[in-house]
Amino acid sequence: MAVVTLDEMKAHLGVTDDADNTLIEGKIAAAQAWIEQYLGYEIETEFPDEVPADLVDAVKQQAAHAFENRESTVVGVTIQAAPNGVEDVIRNRRNYSWQ
Repeated sequence: MAVVTLDEMKAHLGVTDDADNTLIEGKIAAAQAWIEQYLGYEIETEFPDEVPADLVDAVKQQAAHAFENRESTVVGVTIQAAPNGVEDVIRNRRNYSWQ
């Protein structure tokens, strides 16, 4: 089950119509799967009572990025990772390290 609802994601994106609902749901699922792979655990299994706000926001950020940038490359613009972006947020919640 997704830690972010369709309505929450649409509010985050500023989307008010229903035309892209299926696409947005897919982006939420893909974002959560990517983050869980990085973390090494399923978010809802690790936090069954309440998912921490930073992980919810990380799923929203990753899904929003995938929704807005639907291709694997971007041409003609300068891109820079935002400070405290998805990887910065989830890095501290991993269940493993490379020590």
